[in-house]
Amino acid sequence: MSLSEKISTDLSIAMKAGQKVRLETLRTVLAALKEKLVEKRPQGGMSEDDELTVLMQAAKKRREAADIFGQHGRKDLAALEEEELLVIQEYLPKQLTEDELGAIVRRAIASTGAAGPTDFGRVMPIVMKEVKGKIDGKLVQSTVKTLLEGPAHGAH
Repeated sequence: MSLSEKISTDLSIAMKAGQKVRLETLRTVLAALKEKLVEKRPQGGMSEDDELTVLMQAAKKRREAADIFGQHGRKDLAALEEEELLVIQEYLPKQLTEDELGAIVRRAIASTGAAGPTDFGRVMPIVMKEVKGKIDGKLVQSTVKTLLEGPAHGAH
């Protein structure tokens, strides 16, 4: 069962159960998935990676909106965005911890022979390939930068 099919099934369940926030979130995500499918039709359809990308974008939008609403004192709207984010995260792979990310980044640094911040462009693609959908890209970026700039370039 594809991600889109699972979300469609869960949407029906949410509708029958009267779960308003879950229902609206799943509708929005399903619409984004259908939009991507139409875009990808000429290339032979949508892959699991494409579905994952759509979900990651939806999660990122909710995270950013919650931050902005929180900064402007709109705790009600921030809470709603966070609730929607939790629904979306159910469909994403298990998220990595910062420690797990650090270990992956250190392995990538060692495998590329990276010697400092100038090697950021060599390390980042390797790390992103391994962690796609499992952690926020901004956190990956800051971890790679920190470990490349740190003492002995994070190879403790």
